[in-house]
This record gives sequence, C-alpha cells and structure tokens, in this order.
Amino acid sequence: MRKFYEVSKKALLLIAGIIWAIAGFNVLRLGIISYNEIVVKWFYYLFSALVFSAFGMMFYKMSQTHTRRILGYEETYKPFWNFFDVKSYIIMVIMMSGGIGLRAVGVFPPVFVAWFYTGLGLALFLAGVVFIVNYIKVTK
Repeated sequence: MRKFYEVSKKALLLIAGIIWAIAGFNVLRLGIISYNEIVVKWFYYLFSALVFSAFGMMFYKMSQTHTRRILGYEETYKPFWNFFDVKSYIIMVIMMSGGIGLRAVGVFPPVFVAWFYTGLGLALFLAGVVFIVNYIKVTK
C-alpha cells in the first residue's frame, strides 16, 4: 500500500523541476538586485554569461543524470524527497549555507553578487526547466 508521502517517479521529476526553478529564481533575483546597486561595466554581463555557461553545462548533465536515476527506480512510488540522492542533498546544503553565510558577513561585494548570482541563478532556473520538460516528455 502506498504511503501518504510517496509519489510517482514522474512526479519526482516535476518536484525537482519546481524546486530547482524556485531556487534559481531566488538566486537570479539577488543577482539582479545587486546589478541595480552597482555601476555596471560591460564585462560584468560577460562574467554572468561565463558563469551561466559553466554552471549551465554542469546542471544540465546533473539534471539528465537525476532524470535517469529517478526513472530507473524499480518501485512505482517513492518518497517525494527522492528527487535527490544523499550526495546531492549534501552538496545543496553546503552551497546554500556557504552562499548565505558568506553573503551575510559581507565577504561577497555587490559587484560579485551581481554577475555571479545572475549567471548561477539563471543556470539553476533552467535546470528546473529541464526537469519540467523531462516530466512533460515522460507523461506523454
């Protein structure tokens, strides 16, 4: 019998997509706010594009790996938190606590937050979109 916290494998893809898109939106929002607080130089946009490219490729590969892992589960239903594996949760906690903590104590100047968070946030958001697209493909 299915437990109340279990969802279909397909639903795990949708959950992953929503979580990644929300996280990406929030990081992107912080980057854009910081862009509004600084004197923007043209190469900051280039830096954002480079960060987006680097993290975008990494997150795309990761989203495909997680999609294969999720769809490879033998069980039809899994706990909703299984959209990530343990290693990914550890990485997420380290990245989030590191980013929040270092930004809170002022280690990152607004100019860095502007170009880095904008590129990173857009890459995270688009990883969420990839999960949602994978969900749509699987449900058709």
